[in-house]
Amino acid sequence: MSGYRIPVPINDPVRNYEPGSSDRQALKSRLAEMSAEKIEIPLLIGGKEVRTGDTGTQVMPHRHGHVLATWHKAGPKEVEQAVKAAADAGREWASWSLEDRASVFLRAADLMATTWRYTINASTMLNQSKTVHQSEIDAVCESVDFLRFNAHFAQQIYDNQPMSAPLMWNRMDYRPLEGFVYTVTPFNFTSIGANLSSAPAQMGNAVIWKPASSTVFSNYHIMKLFEAAGLPPGVINFVPGNASTISDVLLNHRDLAGIHFTGSTEVFQAMWRTVGENIAKYRSYPRLVGETGGKDFILAHASAEPDALITAIVRGGYEYQGQKCSAASRIYVPENLWKRVKDRLIDTIKSLSMGDVSDFRNFMGAVIDRAAFKRLTGYLEEARRSNDAQIIAGGEADDSVGYFIRPTLIQVKRPDYRTMCEELFGPVVTLYVYPEKEWESTLSIIDTSTPYALTGAVFATDRAAIADADRKLRFAAGNFYINDKPTGAVVGQQPFGGARASGTNDKAGSMMNLLRWVSARTIKENFVPPASYRYPFMSEQ
Repeated sequence: MSGYRIPVPINDPVRNYEPGSSDRQALKSRLAEMSAEKIEIPLLIGGKEVRTGDTGTQVMPHRHGHVLATWHKAGPKEVEQAVKAAADAGREWASWSLEDRASVFLRAADLMATTWRYTINASTMLNQSKTVHQSEIDAVCESVDFLRFNAHFAQQIYDNQPMSAPLMWNRMDYRPLEGFVYTVTPFNFTSIGANLSSAPAQMGNAVIWKPASSTVFSNYHIMKLFEAAGLPPGVINFVPGNASTISDVLLNHRDLAGIHFTGSTEVFQAMWRTVGENIAKYRSYPRLVGETGGKDFILAHASAEPDALITAIVRGGYEYQGQKCSAASRIYVPENLWKRVKDRLIDTIKSLSMGDVSDFRNFMGAVIDRAAFKRLTGYLEEARRSNDAQIIAGGEADDSVGYFIRPTLIQVKRPDYRTMCEELFGPVVTLYVYPEKEWESTLSIIDTSTPYALTGAVFATDRAAIADADRKLRFAAGNFYINDKPTGAVVGQQPFGGARASGTNDKAGSMMNLLRWVSARTIKENFVPPASYRYPFMSEQ
């Protein structure tokens, strides 16, 4: 290993795109350009474009009649090609030094932060219906941070070497896994696609990447960025398509070395079950890393500051239409505080602007697709019929132009009402008003009423209440916030992940995640090996 050092990373500054700024003008121009063209997206296998003829379309959620692209779907033959390409590329890539591999991703980060910034932002805004701020903090800043910090974390891992006794030298070789890593990424964060595909590659692995079918467009631009940064062909293979078709091949392949997954709890559990059934087939035990569902909470104590609470509910619950695994979805407020914040919270929710994200005045866009729209409107209809729930803000939905659902607040009479317990993944927040004296029992309800444990927040100015919640909700959230919304984890500052049904808690944005993509080898070199088998105790008296 050389003495070269990875540059110490800093978080990429978030740009504001304020009126009159050059950033705003440049992004507006790129949005117009990308809206005006319709592209064809091939598979990218071993550095080659592959077209299957089995295609899907990519539309804008806020203007679902506008087609951005057609994309080719992988079949079993193409998936097998990707396995071979990964194996061929992996042998060479694994032999590269850390600094050579890191330089590819550090260059990708710098390209994204500069000349590619508006392309990555615009592709995400159009494909995922993200506002400029939500796209900026995700698609650009967080992606840049993952790429820079992961290179830094990799060096820290390589630097971790064992002690050596006299006359010998002990070393630790951090090898990549044997085989390919199967990466499966969701629609909601472009940065997750960038990170889940590149993190195993950073450690010398070859990757087969299946992006969400609803966001092939933005993820394709991430893949093209990696190519522009000098990523060798076949190190990451971009293979969109039907999930079951791709998984049927990869989960049954002897060279499956790991799964890097973000998505639903049900899908990850099904993949884990298949791996378990196939365990005797594999060359090694596959590493399973998954971040899955959440039913994230905000708990207010009677001492909470009202304006901070209202802001956290609105930003935490409705930014990016609530389509964050970390989004605030269930709220607990004491009776005495509710009387002070109710009207202001409802008025604020009703004032939120929603529409085409190319209009920078909008706070929200549309939900991702028709399936999400139908599922969420089903919850709203059920709430309207229930004697235990009341929609006190929002509730309107319109899919005539885009998949728009007004930010909605449901107040319920029971803390076990369905929308307090199930993951909704949309701009629908449910609130339960608890008797002020039932603080302790409310803590217990929060801890036990859902299977998830991803994010959560407590609002209080009473330090004893904060300490109480911290202790009793210790296992209820992998990312716990005090007087802050439960969204917006920053790479290097708040490593992200939860446990229970929320995933394996391998903390994206930290060294812990990268450790899952290496298989360590201990090397002992004896400089003066013994020349006789006899030990001193064997001598005569």
